[in-house]
Amino acid sequence: MQIVRLDHLVLTVRDVERTVGFYTRVLGMSEVKFGAGRKALMFGQQKINLHEVGREVEPKAAAPTPGSADLCFISETPMETILAGLRGHGVEIVEGPAERAGALGPMMSVYYRDPDQNLIEVSNYPSNA
Repeated sequence: MQIVRLDHLVLTVRDVERTVGFYTRVLGMSEVKFGAGRKALMFGQQKINLHEVGREVEPKAAAPTPGSADLCFISETPMETILAGLRGHGVEIVEGPAERAGALGPMMSVYYRDPDQNLIEVSNYPSNA
C-alpha cells in the first residue's frame, strides 16, 4: 500500500454552523453540503467533514471530542497578510510567527484556536519548497 495524499478528515464540533462561519470567514474555505444534511469545509483537493458532538456519523473515532484536534494548513499567502487577516477578524494569536519543521522542511507558522479550541497552525514554506 502506498498513500499519496489526505482526502478528508473529520472534525467533531459543538456547533456546525459556527464552525462553518469561522473556517469560511477566517481561512477562506468553502462550505460543502452533502448526504442527508451533512456539511464539510473544502480547500484545495481536501475537505473537513463536520460532525456535531453527540450526533456523529458511524463509523467514527473511538472518542470524538470537540477541541482535540491540532491541524496545520499550508498557505501561499505571505505571513504578514495572514497575520493582518487574523487580527482583522479578531482572532487571538497563540504563538508565532515561528520557524517550524514541516513535512517538506522548514516553514514559518502562526498558531491560533478555532471556536472549539482546536489548535490551528497556518504555515508558509520558503518559495523553493
